[in-house]
Amino acid sequence: MENDIVTLPCDRPALLTSAAPESRSLGKSEVVCRSHLIPSKSGNIRGSYTLNIKKLGEGAYGSVSSSVHQETGAKRAVKTMSKGNPKHVQRFRQEIEILKTMDHPNIIKLYETFEDRGQIYLVMELCEGKELFDRIIDAGHFTEQNAAVVMQQMLSAVFYMHTNLVCHRDLKPENFLFVSGGPIDKSVLKLIDFGLATRFQVGGGQSLCTKAGTAYYVAPQVLQGKYDQACDIWSAGVIMFTMLTGYPPFYGKTDQEVLSKVKKGRYSFDPKDWKGISDDAKTLIAWMLKFSPEQRCTAEQALQNTWIREFAPRAKNLSLQEGLVRNLRNFRSQNMLKKAALNIIAGQMSEVQIADLSKLFKSLDVNADGLLTFEELQAGIAKAELNKLSTSIDLKAILEGVDADGSGWIDYTEFLAATLDKKHYLKRDNCWAAFCIFDADGDGVITLKELQAILKDDRVSELMEGRSSEEILEDVDVNGDGRIDFEEFMQMMQGGRSMSLHELTPKRGGCSPGAALQERSPGRVSSRSPTAHL
Repeated sequence: MENDIVTLPCDRPALLTSAAPESRSLGKSEVVCRSHLIPSKSGNIRGSYTLNIKKLGEGAYGSVSSSVHQETGAKRAVKTMSKGNPKHVQRFRQEIEILKTMDHPNIIKLYETFEDRGQIYLVMELCEGKELFDRIIDAGHFTEQNAAVVMQQMLSAVFYMHTNLVCHRDLKPENFLFVSGGPIDKSVLKLIDFGLATRFQVGGGQSLCTKAGTAYYVAPQVLQGKYDQACDIWSAGVIMFTMLTGYPPFYGKTDQEVLSKVKKGRYSFDPKDWKGISDDAKTLIAWMLKFSPEQRCTAEQALQNTWIREFAPRAKNLSLQEGLVRNLRNFRSQNMLKKAALNIIAGQMSEVQIADLSKLFKSLDVNADGLLTFEELQAGIAKAELNKLSTSIDLKAILEGVDADGSGWIDYTEFLAATLDKKHYLKRDNCWAAFCIFDADGDGVITLKELQAILKDDRVSELMEGRSSEEILEDVDVNGDGRIDFEEFMQMMQGGRSMSLHELTPKRGGCSPGAALQERSPGRVSSRSPTAHL
């Protein structure tokens, strides 16, 4: 009999012992570290793959393109990152190291990596079935049984990660992609983006302390800076709640309001939104959203729950309430026009106007590398000479905001956008200046044609993340006349804003759900391109 190969994650020697006790000897089996089976190659990736020039997505660390293997014709997603920033490279290598040990049907597959003098490339599975919420919206209907199928796949991935001592720390709808199209309950779901993932230890009283994640889905203990892998269960519970109602359990008009509610952990099941949903579903959500991590269910326990195991057996076999898809569309459609307006306002500010901000940034940037760490921000707040300068800039709010892209650093543009949001964007004259950029003919309203024209600007279209101009106009056009006047523009600017510093430039977004979601769209969690594993 030939030797069997047992593939195990490299960082699990203890699990090897438990998986193969003397009574279950491996005999002649050869234990192979899984990461060794995923090649790390030096040289030009274009010698092996033909990369599509058009990017599928772009983020803080790099971009993602589709590609074709030149010999086999296999389609792949290639994530590219510049080696210009050593801090980003270190985090990228950690993501690669963790991905190499992941081997699960609901986790994105890494095939190989390439590295040349200036770039690092991850060759990954190509998912063409869109993001979780996008698929629900496209389908136009969604049942509780569908939700149970989705949650079973999601929790299976989490259970595997936690068994392998990996905590993802950024579970959210944008990080779950379907491999292909077709009915939701027949489609394979994949967890992507391990840029924030980290390894943890069981026992010994050690806790994770980095404040990382995305505001709507982050667990209270993460904001406290002392947590464990149970934070992933909390995030999954928030996703389940949102998937069944179209809005999150914790919301507010500002980032601080949202994070304040998350810290308290209080939420409710509004009868009008939950009347058609089974008690089993609510019981499971309540277990996943237990404030105390010790009382929160594990992924294994959740998978054994009746609602998951039997796919919502006591649910009505009906599409969920009519407003779900509309609510969900609004929630995941945080106003891109507002982001574009902020971008325009920031771009039009003169050096004189931003002199204080520039001075503050340079004072905080101790090592002058053009990036602010949270430690540098904390040290800056403590300095007496910055007190007067920072009185109008809520640095503590920036610190408490969750770094959505997980970089752990704030660049100059991000800093400017965050402080601009506090100081300038609600001033009518600044908003008017941005409005006039959109209102090309100066007739006092933004038409669909004018909105489409501004989207051709690469700087702005990048912020729109694939949303059509028709959708954006509909979100802001309160009176339904097919145009956006200045008062509607101001209402948009006064609505819920992005939930973290990085979200302002340019990725994810905020929301004021509930009744406001059904009337207009003050905020949204953005959709990335289906294959943007960022």
